[in-house]
Amino acid sequence: MTSVPQQQVETGNTPGGSGTAPRVVAVGFGVLCLSYMLNAMDRQIFYPLLPAISGEFGFSLEQGGTLATGFTLGLAAAGLVGGFLADRLSRRNILVIAVLMYSAGTVGVPLAGGFVDMSAYRLLSGVGEGIHAAALYAVVGAFFFHRRAVAAGVVGVSFGLGIFLGPLVGTQIVAAWGDWRGPFYLFAAVGVVMSVLMVAAVSKKLTEAVGTPGAAAQTYDHVPANPLNRNTLGLGVACVVSGLVFYGFLGLYPTFLAKELGFSAGEAAFALSMAGFGAMMALPAGWLGDRYDQRMLLAVGFVGAGGCTFLAYQVMTSPAAHYVLAFLIGTFASGFLFTNCTTAMQRAVRPEHVGRGAGMFMLTYYVGAAFSGLIFAWLVGRIGWEGAGLWQLTLLPVLGIAGLSLVRTSQMLVPYASPAK
Repeated sequence: MTSVPQQQVETGNTPGGSGTAPRVVAVGFGVLCLSYMLNAMDRQIFYPLLPAISGEFGFSLEQGGTLATGFTLGLAAAGLVGGFLADRLSRRNILVIAVLMYSAGTVGVPLAGGFVDMSAYRLLSGVGEGIHAAALYAVVGAFFFHRRAVAAGVVGVSFGLGIFLGPLVGTQIVAAWGDWRGPFYLFAAVGVVMSVLMVAAVSKKLTEAVGTPGAAAQTYDHVPANPLNRNTLGLGVACVVSGLVFYGFLGLYPTFLAKELGFSAGEAAFALSMAGFGAMMALPAGWLGDRYDQRMLLAVGFVGAGGCTFLAYQVMTSPAAHYVLAFLIGTFASGFLFTNCTTAMQRAVRPEHVGRGAGMFMLTYYVGAAFSGLIFAWLVGRIGWEGAGLWQLTLLPVLGIAGLSLVRTSQMLVPYASPAK
């Protein structure tokens, strides 16, 4: 592993909120992780219910794909705004408002009368989820300054748990309620409760940290002063591709399993949940991201995701095989790519721009995600499920690896580097 000068290493012995009681940190961080788990569950319940929703409203595959992933356009736009605001306003207040926003969008979905207003409600959910995620990752990047990838990995575990539980809980609620609308009402109500819990249990000493104290300003001279730089450009390409791949997979995977392979609704939902179980591998992926070159970890993520999607769409047809493959796709496409993309983007900017680093990740990742379902559905209509899987999920990761070639770790905050002799 290449050594870099001492000043290029993230420094500091304590997180930005040194002096904050460990119990306060643990409780507050735990509640924030729960809010992100709810964020994931909230967006995840839509996918396994899409066939029933499309059947009731008569949506085409393209309309269904747009509803499944188009809401992430709100995540992209609001994530950039949220990151900008997180550098200037109270992050706790931003987090609370964001949870209420995405809960309002969630309760609107079962009240919709057609494609247009349902799209609007989905977009509102995306805006709230985007602001919430950008502010949360800004908190992680500032407070856990020198171990942000591990902390982001813990957050990623909560996200993966939400992906895992969302489809399972959602389908169980539908079975008990007798209608697909039930989960949306319940999750919206839980969002209101979560916002109150955040106000009561999350300390501003945790959310308003600005970085590691005691580090000299010249420590960061090697990092470009402008947040828009060569590294954020290269990582931005990797983020766009990551969003296109993971959400292209998530959005219509249950539909593919049901229509093309004949899986039952329960089997399709469980397969999707296994992707969430794989996303929980964000913790070891984050641990590695604090110790090794994140460019290599991202390359591993792209290669692994491409290989597993090839098997899923071209070769394997049994439920058991898809359970395993969905887990592996979640591991590579979310555990490795999502976790290391977001933390690498923050390391490509100076500490005072951590919010904007989080926002740039949200913008680039979710712009790709926003159009992934529509593009995938368009490809299915022209070259079939196998062709769409090959081009968007298996071959596209090559472009992400090309983007990584632009990245220069010598101009980043790299905690895994050894001091120069």
